[in-house]
This record gives sequence, C-alpha cells and structure tokens, in this order.
Amino acid sequence: MRAEEAYRWLIGTSARSVHDVFDIHVVASIFALAIEEADNADVGVADGVGLAGPALIELIGAMFPGTEAFFLSAGADGVLAIDDEEQSLRDILGMFSTGVSCLERPLAAMIARRCKWPHHLWQDLGLRDRGELSLLMTRHFARLSERNQHDMKWKKFLYRMVCGSEGFTLCTSPVCSECDDFVNCFGAEDGAALLVRADVASEKAA
Repeated sequence: MRAEEAYRWLIGTSARSVHDVFDIHVVASIFALAIEEADNADVGVADGVGLAGPALIELIGAMFPGTEAFFLSAGADGVLAIDDEEQSLRDILGMFSTGVSCLERPLAAMIARRCKWPHHLWQDLGLRDRGELSLLMTRHFARLSERNQHDMKWKKFLYRMVCGSEGFTLCTSPVCSECDDFVNCFGAEDGAALLVRADVASEKAA
C-alpha cells in the first residue's frame, strides 16, 4: 500500500477516536510511511514505527478503531529490536515529555525509531513541514522544546541531549557560533514532504 493511500485509510477510520485531529494526523503520517516501507522491504510495520505487541495494538485501537486485524497481519506482534542509541533517545524524550497525554510514551518510541532514517526528522515522521514538528514537540515534549531555544535541527538536538546525558561530547566545537559546520545543525530544513496528501485535508489543533 502506498503511503498516501495508507494515510487516507487511517484518517478515514479515526472518526470514533477520542484523540484530536492533530495527534491523529501525526500518528497516521508515521504509520503511513511505515506501511509503505514494510511493503517495499518485506518487513513488519513495527520495524518502521518502533512499537510492537500490546503497545502497538493499544495505540491503533485508540486512534484507528477497526484496523487491528490489518496490523496484526502486518507484523504488529513481532519482536522489536531496540539498540542502545534508540533506547537513549526514548529515555530522553520520556524524561522531558510534557506529561499531559497517554500518547507521549508511544510518541517517544516512534520519534526515536524514525530518528534512524536519513532525512530531516519532520520528513521521516511523514509531516508536511518543520512547523508541524515544532507543534508536536511543543505540545508533547514542551521541556525539550524550551531547551532547544536556538532552534537546532531536531535530530541534531536530540542526539546532543543523548550525548550530554551519557557523558561524552557530540562535537569538538566549544560553542555553536564558532563551529565550521554551523549550517549542518542550524540551517534551513528545506525539502519535499515524503508523504503527499493532495486530496486529504486535516485541520491542525491549536
């Protein structure tokens, strides 16, 4: 299934969900990319979202009621390998979560997994632009958003947080303003969205 088709299908099943439209949009975007990737690479959807078993089934049951059978057939109950780097990202996101939603734990897992993909984080989450990622982080990981006061690229910032917590240094520059690679961490995050939604309108919640 192509990602845009998966997104439309998931949004169409979400009418009975108690979650608001922005959170549904974010999760549907992540899952849509994972569904396409699973088809193309012959892996389970769990590999693309960083959740498996009861945690994954509980999330899709709450957000996309009636889709559980599809996800079980797509490897939702498989074994998920999580390396130390990914676990550290999960821990950082969990530590600095806003603490207002049951979504924050699964979102931390999904963001940590999608950090492994090669594009800007907003692209690898299937979002429309970096503004949507900023809204996501402000809403669910507010204390991290506050720490990223200089608007560092989110993947760079998250890995920098992990390195700080683990006691080693991500880079050798004493301060960012003196770094020869400043643009790599703070430059514009331009690029095309990986998930096209030409005929789907979803309203962002304030």
